[in-house]
Order: sequence, then C-alpha cells, then structure tokens
Amino acid sequence: MSGPVEREARRALNRLRRAVEKASAELGAVDGSLRRGEGTDFPAPEFEEARQHLARVVDFVDEQAQRLEEKILHAGGLEPGRIRRSSG
Repeated sequence: MSGPVEREARRALNRLRRAVEKASAELGAVDGSLRRGEGTDFPAPEFEEARQHLARVVDFVDEQAQRLEEKILHAGGLEPGRIRRSSG
C-alpha cells in the first residue's frame, strides 16, 4: 500500500494543507484591513466563524494524513503506534 496512489494522496493532502494555510493567512490580512477601515461595523463573529471552518479543514487534512500513514504502515507489516521518529 505504498504505491503511486498513496504517494499522490499524500501530495494532494499536503497541497490542500498549504492551500488552507494560505487561505487562513489571507483571511487574517482581510480581517486586519477591514477591521481598521470599518471599526465597530466590522463583522467579527463572521470572520471568527470563517477561521473556525478553516481550522476544521486543517483538522480533517491531518486526520486523513494520519489515517493514510497508518494504512501504509499496516500494509508494510508495521504497527503505527510502535514507530519511533528520529529527531534529527
């Protein structure tokens, strides 16, 4: 289970993660600009809700990446919880 399909899935998940991180940064930029320009008229609750939606997408991407990694490890005969990662 570590063939081209899995590699492409990992790449796609990484691209999605980067896109959501970029969207989050852009949302922050829009937030800052509008907040300064609109003052008390700024729709803070709506922007917070949008931030929460993006955070949920990041959580989803992380869960799918973890699930895929566990499947790959399991297919290779390894137990996901017993793998140690090197620190360097």
